This record gives sequence, structure tokens and C-alpha cells, in this order.
Amino acid sequence: MSAAPELISPRSPRVSAARRLARRNFRGKERLFLAEGPQAVREAAAHHVDEAATLVELFATVEAAERYADIVGEARTAGARVHLADEDVIADISTTVTPQGLVGICRFLDTPFEEILAARPRLVAVLAHVRDPGNAGTVLRCADAAGAEAVVLTDASVDLYNPKAVRASVGSLFHLPVAVGVPVEAAVRGLKDAGVRILAADGAGEDDLDDELDKGTMGGSTAWVFGNEAWGLPEETRALADAVVRVPIHGKAESLNLATAAAVCLYASARAQRASGGCRSVTDS
Repeated sequence: MSAAPELISPRSPRVSAARRLARRNFRGKERLFLAEGPQAVREAAAHHVDEAATLVELFATVEAAERYADIVGEARTAGARVHLADEDVIADISTTVTPQGLVGICRFLDTPFEEILAARPRLVAVLAHVRDPGNAGTVLRCADAAGAEAVVLTDASVDLYNPKAVRASVGSLFHLPVAVGVPVEAAVRGLKDAGVRILAADGAGEDDLDDELDKGTMGGSTAWVFGNEAWGLPEETRALADAVVRVPIHGKAESLNLATAAAVCLYASARAQRASGGCRSVTDS
């Protein structure tokens, strides 16, 4: 027989505290954020920072707790408090139109920029003035998939813990170090001093990605700097880069959106870094 939900009122103090985390000022004050859905909660339950579990609390409907019993078990093993909640309570906490029945509360997990530099990363994505949380989360996911060792969000970029950014990362937020609030110039200077080549991605770049691949210049440590969705990279940021690179458009499309361009650039670097004896263009048909 299924257990009855213990939280049935959206006005419960626990529910109200969780709901406030949808707002940035409360997230910053509490240093907690929401992670929704089975994939994000599973990754959060497995993640630790300095031996402390990232997932501290989990709200689940009775149906979700039964369907994802393994995830609920992992959450309990990690030391998280688990609450069975009415569907209306989950809907009240959730920031999605169709909640999946699991909402976790997690500790902040961003990494100091100095630690990222000390690890001598070979592939880094730098988000400069990226404001759309969906784009930020998707670029983070692309960086994870391409094998990047870190992501840096500059001080003018979207909040890493925005619920939409967390969802768009599809769990990748818990897989690689992410530094936040780093001024663009400090990020670039620090990476350069660590021996990382800086490539600015820009549709009007002087250098073509295919040419860079064919010249064999992309096999070393690289940081890609991606700019704002609407206006790209300002001239002062472009000037900091070792090269400003455009993704070639072989068809009739006017341009690529930020996340798509980031995926192409990051995978180009990943392939070049892994290649033995050179590599072919990733944009050849």
C-alpha cells in the first residue's frame, strides 16, 4: 500500500522555503538552488563538494517516489531529507509547466576560478555576457559532452542556478567545474597565464574554423569565449583573444544560434586535441 503524502499544503513553511529558491536573491542568501526531474536529482545525489553531499532535501510525489525508488534511495543514502508531497505541493515548488514529481534542493557547487587554473585545463568554455539561461545551460551541457574540463560564467552572465539553466544542463552542471562571476578580462588573462590559447567565437571573425583545423593550430589547450546572444562579443573582448574565429556557413542560413555554434567549436577543439596525425574539417559534408 502506498504511503500518504506528508506535505499537502503549499503554505507549509518547508514548501514556502523551497518555493523562494526560484528567486535569485533567495538562492544567493541561502546558497541553495532547485534541481528538478529524475536526471538532475540523480546527478545531485551522487555529487559531493568537499565530502559534503550536494543534495540536501528532496520533495517527491508518492507516484514519483515509487517510479524512481532507486533515486529516492540514493538521495537518502546521500543524507538528504526526503518528503513525500502532494502533487499540488510539487506543482507549487516546480518552475516547469509539467512537473516530473521530483524536486531537489542542492547546495551551491561553483568552483573558485583559481582552482580551475591550478588544474591546467585543456578545454574551457567561457560565457561572456550570456544572458539567456537556456543557452547557458545548453552550452554547459555541450562543454560536458565535448570533454571540456571547465566552464566560466563571467560577472555579467546569467545566474548559473537559474532553474531554466539547471534544467537545460540536463545534469551536466554536476559533472564539471564551473566558475561564476569572473570579469571577462580576468578570465582571459588568467587562462592565458596558465598557457591556454584564447579563441573568441564570432560570426564576423577574421579566421575560419575550417582553416584553423586544417592548419593544425587547435591541438593545444584552448578556451573558447562565447558572447551575448543578441550582440555577440564587444570589440574590447575580441581584442583580448589570440584569434577571432567564425564557424563557416556553407548553406543559406543567416547564422547559428549560440548553443549550436558552441557545440561546433568545442567539438572541433576536442577532435583536434585527440587527433593523431591531423584531422579533417568537422564541417566538411
